[in-house]
Amino acid sequence: MLASIAPRWTRYMRRLHPKQLAFLMLPHREAMYGGAGGGGKSVALLAGALQYVDIAGYGALIIRKTYPQLSQSSGLIPRSHEWLAGTDAKWDEQERIWTFPSGATLKFGHMEHRNSKYQYQGAEYQYVGYDELTAFDESSYRFLFGWLRRPTAGPLSHIPLRMRAASNPGGIGHDWVKRYFVDAGPSPERFFLPASAKDNPSLDLPSYLESLSYLDPVTRAQIMNGDWTARHGGSKFRREWFDIVEVAPPESRFVRFWDLAATFPEEGEDPDWTVGVKLGLHPNGLFYVADVVRFRDTPLTVEAKIRRTAEIDGVGCAVRMEQEPAASGVMTIDHFARTVLLGYDFRGVKTSGAKEERANPVSSASERRQVKLVRANWTTAFLDEIEAFPLGSHDDQVDALSGAYQELAMATRNLLQYVR
Repeated sequence: MLASIAPRWTRYMRRLHPKQLAFLMLPHREAMYGGAGGGGKSVALLAGALQYVDIAGYGALIIRKTYPQLSQSSGLIPRSHEWLAGTDAKWDEQERIWTFPSGATLKFGHMEHRNSKYQYQGAEYQYVGYDELTAFDESSYRFLFGWLRRPTAGPLSHIPLRMRAASNPGGIGHDWVKRYFVDAGPSPERFFLPASAKDNPSLDLPSYLESLSYLDPVTRAQIMNGDWTARHGGSKFRREWFDIVEVAPPESRFVRFWDLAATFPEEGEDPDWTVGVKLGLHPNGLFYVADVVRFRDTPLTVEAKIRRTAEIDGVGCAVRMEQEPAASGVMTIDHFARTVLLGYDFRGVKTSGAKEERANPVSSASERRQVKLVRANWTTAFLDEIEAFPLGSHDDQVDALSGAYQELAMATRNLLQYVR
């Protein structure tokens, strides 16, 4: 194998540590390597891509978010030159592709923008590797499965089809990568192989750990330990501000505020959620998040679920909904008022300003420990989202909470002005 490039290639193969070799031997179609820094993720991806370059027609692709990340001094392109310079493999700088004597190719690409994935449409690969997978959304990862294929006959028909990835925690794709690879556990099709700096004997571990000591605690936990539960909080909410209670006092005044997103989730997509937050204001001035309804579905089903939620809440719970700008927003509110929520205290609410600005009042109230949460199956997801806001991938629950708080606070101000 690899006779034409053996003088340099096999030398580097012998330097692979056991975890990297185990990664190369995985039979799964999908596999992710790493989780912590210093585990040799990039080397494992490159070695995997080069495994079958002696087979005619073999095609491998390694993707990074941006081209400069591939080209930096520690990037995969310089590493590939270190391995392949002086061999019979030929480098095309313009196309960023290695071509081997067998006709096999290894291409380096990037997906800086969501639509960048379409530049690979129509190609054919037997190996696709994503370096730092959490930099990508799920649809960008899944897209290239359409071009992971092989013929039914000939030497190439025996080559395994492999989708490989390496990543640390963090980044815009943290949530879906954690769910897809880490939390899901191993399966016949998918495997997560954790590795850390301690698994890399070629790394100067003491000096690396000393460097990591300068990082903030969250980033250090992510890179040093591969801790997928360590998250950077946003600037608006902290979970310790919220006391957990068993029930919201029934004498509270309640409003259910809806943030609409009538989008049915397609495979590989991560659309917004339709969220209805039920918030209560007690006469003692405390607010209670009594219930959160959160789902994704078709427009017709969204309407049915909103109607059913109103029936459960009862006519004593006001219903409000964010009114989108322009005529379409007016028509949506009119439709809900005349049909879906006929007979309920319902109206649309026009919003203005940035989401962060709208969240400021309820953020301040939360910091004063005026907002309590009812213990329920939605509580953890609610806290995860609001604590990550505005850095998280979703803000639908924050929007609904802000709207409900503003509605109750405004009604209270109006009542006080009337009494005076």
